[in-house]
Amino acid sequence: MQAYQNLGGTSAVKAYEMDDRYINVHFSDGTAYHYNYVVPGATYVERMKSLARQGLGLNTFINQFVKDKYAARLN
Repeated sequence: MQAYQNLGGTSAVKAYEMDDRYINVHFSDGTAYHYNYVVPGATYVERMKSLARQGLGLNTFINQFVKDKYAARLN
């Protein structure tokens, strides 16, 4: 698991882990979600992975475009 840099300082994202076809996002409230190439789809997952690496904008992107389109809740 990789700590999210949170360069904006206000993100609810705490950490993430990713592989070729998915990203798991862990939030500061203790919840975690699995997003993959099936749900919400490759385009969204690749954008989320890019934002996670940048440490900026991931929480906003999830709230605006992904919302409850996750493959699984991990906890």
